[in-house]
Amino acid sequence: MPVPYKLRMPDETVDFIRHMHPEIKKKIKSSLEIILSDPHTGKSLKGELTGLKSFRTGRFRIIYKISSKQIIDIVSVGPRRIIYEITYRLLKKETGRGK
Repeated sequence: MPVPYKLRMPDETVDFIRHMHPEIKKKIKSSLEIILSDPHTGKSLKGELTGLKSFRTGRFRIIYKISSKQIIDIVSVGPRRIIYEITYRLLKKETGRGK
């Protein structure tokens, strides 16, 4: 029997989801459950975001990566039109590139 995955999410993302409209929040939570049950369901990203996956939830995207030890790291959640740029900036800040 496979070991279940666990979600790990930055406090800012948890806070962002907490303050969303109830309908969107419901969709996001349901999408997170889908990701937990099948982490490979998201679309693999390319270029600067290689190694990450994107899961579509209406106009929103959940950007995540599958880490070792059965952990799924949620990198960011937001509207499609800006989420990839935000994720790229977060990754640059994380790795120290672009300082």
